[in-house]
Amino acid sequence: MSDQLFAVTGGPGSGKTTLLEALAQRGVTCMPEAGRAIIRDQSLIGGQALPWEDRSLFAEMMLSWDLRSYHEASAMPGPVMMDRGIPDSLGYLRLCDLPVPTHMAQAAQRFRYNRRVFVAPFWDEIFEQDEERTQGRDEARATLCAMEDVYRALGYELIPLPFDSVAQRVSFVLSHLSNAE
Repeated sequence: MSDQLFAVTGGPGSGKTTLLEALAQRGVTCMPEAGRAIIRDQSLIGGQALPWEDRSLFAEMMLSWDLRSYHEASAMPGPVMMDRGIPDSLGYLRLCDLPVPTHMAQAAQRFRYNRRVFVAPFWDEIFEQDEERTQGRDEARATLCAMEDVYRALGYELIPLPFDSVAQRVSFVLSHLSNAE
């Protein structure tokens, strides 16, 4: 387990990436989300690892990305904030009613984050769709539930982010990081 790595999870459009960008501006090291990058790259090359083409392959690509990010972040001085984590691939598969391969479950057990995981709750007022975020509100809510269930089942303590400004969310996270050290 790496106590210096902090995962941020939740549904799409809940402010995770915006929060991490603001934390990075404050000097906190942050690792990017796999999903958006995979969608961009696969769309550019005509690949099949897209949520609307091959969900299992998309999940495998996310796992691969998140494992690389995990190893890279583990070598950095902490704390390091992760825009989603390895368990999110499991949550995605469960959301899609697809089986979770044994190797994915083992990866989530073996490569652990700090026991405290930040959860961005669904927030209707800030939710937006775009070219890469095609999920609707109902799927965003269901994604949140799937992620919470997976992280909870893996023994993580879920820390919900407040429904507040980006600055207040940054302060909230920074206070938790200072208490974790």
